[in-house]
Amino acid sequence: MDFPHVSCEDFAQFQEALKEMRTIDDKIIYALNTTVPTTSFKGQVDATQTCKGLYNQLSAAYAYREGTIKRCIAEVSASVSALKQQRDANPDDLKVMKDLRKQQSKLRLMQSEMNIEEVVKDRSLKVFHERCRNHYVPPKTDAL
Repeated sequence: MDFPHVSCEDFAQFQEALKEMRTIDDKIIYALNTTVPTTSFKGQVDATQTCKGLYNQLSAAYAYREGTIKRCIAEVSASVSALKQQRDANPDDLKVMKDLRKQQSKLRLMQSEMNIEEVVKDRSLKVFHERCRNHYVPPKTDAL
């Protein structure tokens, strides 16, 4: 799976990149319906390998998205800290105040993406478990 580099500068771009990276979650039911066989087609498809492959794809996507969100939160937090120092040094600078408010808003939005990520992940893993529990059980060491 090839993941794009995500810029943290523009929140709309950041959000669009996450939306694109979440297509695996949006299409999980379709993927499971087309890859995990029903009882009548059991002999034609190796459901264990299929479920394992899908789980590995999900794991990679979750790790990348979570890392991206955390990286952006750290970058924007650093920017907020720097702007706070500038504001403290020069409290009358309106541009610094405006930039600080803008960065603080972006930080809150990025932090909310972390919560959204948890919801998306939980939903997808629930569907995965329902369809694959008889074919593949992920290792307990995975922190998904």
